[in-house]
Amino acid sequence: MEGKNTNRTRRIICRLTPDEYAKIEKKWKASTCRKLSEYVRRMLFEKPIVTTYRNSSQDDVMTELVRLRGELNAVGNNFNQSVKKLHTLHQLVEFKSWLMAHEVEKKVLQNKMDEVKNSIKKMLELWLQ
Repeated sequence: MEGKNTNRTRRIICRLTPDEYAKIEKKWKASTCRKLSEYVRRMLFEKPIVTTYRNSSQDDVMTELVRLRGELNAVGNNFNQSVKKLHTLHQLVEFKSWLMAHEVEKKVLQNKMDEVKNSIKKMLELWLQ
């Protein structure tokens, strides 16, 4: 069985200005081609070139959502710890001190929830523009 030789042995030399090279390099880096030669061959033979597209506004939204998720996880952990502490209380004095501490935690929770709501509102406004 003879296999077809797929090694590329022929070269084409093409001289470019720095601006021309920069334009080709920019397009190549935006594509999924791993090598410049692959990109140029695809262009020469009019094969499809898959380009990557980054939506910076979507990246910003994702960054903000990750931050908000972290905030919500922290709030949830604090709430769980607070409820666990409540279940261990046996005396009325302990319960009163827990209530006072819980009021502070409640205000922090409310502030974080307002922050989350405002962030989501801003993201929606940006999205709808």
